[in-house]
Amino acid sequence: MELTRRNLLAACAGGLALAAGLGLADARRRPAAAAQPRAAHQVPGIYRLSIGDDIEVTALLDGYIDLGTNLFRGAPEEEVRRLQEAAFVPVGPAVRSGVNAFAVNAGGRLALIDAGGRNLLGPTLGRLPGNLKAAGIDPAAVDLVVATHLHPDHVGGLVTGDGAAVFPNAELVVHEADWNFWTNADLMAKANEQGKMFFQAAQAAITPYAKRTRLIGDDEEVMPGLRSIGLPGHTPGHTGFVVHSGPDTLLIWGDIVHSALLQVPHPDWSIAFDIGPDLAVATRRKAFAMAASDRLLVAGMHLPFPGIGRILDEGGVYQYQPEPWRFEP
Repeated sequence: MELTRRNLLAACAGGLALAAGLGLADARRRPAAAAQPRAAHQVPGIYRLSIGDDIEVTALLDGYIDLGTNLFRGAPEEEVRRLQEAAFVPVGPAVRSGVNAFAVNAGGRLALIDAGGRNLLGPTLGRLPGNLKAAGIDPAAVDLVVATHLHPDHVGGLVTGDGAAVFPNAELVVHEADWNFWTNADLMAKANEQGKMFFQAAQAAITPYAKRTRLIGDDEEVMPGLRSIGLPGHTPGHTGFVVHSGPDTLLIWGDIVHSALLQVPHPDWSIAFDIGPDLAVATRRKAFAMAASDRLLVAGMHLPFPGIGRILDEGGVYQYQPEPWRFEP
């Protein structure tokens, strides 16, 4: 039978009539034997996948940020509205952006790529510690914390509220260009008040790790199975990381997009947080082209959790395709 709206409604009506005939309709009106209170919270934000035979990646949710659509430069209101309506998300002056981190277990070492934002940008962040616990990851067991860049929603979770290191045994790995930028006193002095807050947050996050920090450049092995790739523009040292084993490759691309809904179909829409907007747009286009042509699996810090999917090139228009749920990692 062809499934149509008329057939579907007829089947539902027939099912209700049958239920009434069997006395099931009366049963539905009886009091519940044991009312179940609403949980009012989601399951832990963790998701695992294997790369090759010997690397396990765990996606970890830190929370979300609602970004004003006016932060996306060159984005007409009518096009934003069209995209929101087409995606069945709330239509209005903000888009929801997840904040993710990724643990990479490879070669007997455990690396955490980004550390979330604690609550520096609001109470909707700071879930990473609970999700690490749910994933069975002890902060003391983390060997490396690898920063895509030093913005507060990526490194705020490196420290506690009183400035202590959350990961007591971890080496901090960060691109040299980002380190040099965010520790530059002259640049900080020239920044506006919001900019100064970003400098202060970066410096507070890295201070407890000062004696165990490794500065890297582009195309460097961070640890076996994990290699850096330069993706500048969002910040001077914004860095992606390639996880590779056997036939499988995962590109963890950091902040190539802040909203897949808006920036995948419109890669030229930079966000106000881009330090080099034109370079960020060029880098995003290169990343999309590479991901689409090489059929790469990508992971992003602001892609909808678990933040893993693929970029498709549909006749010159890019689309984001979330990776189907894997029942086995």
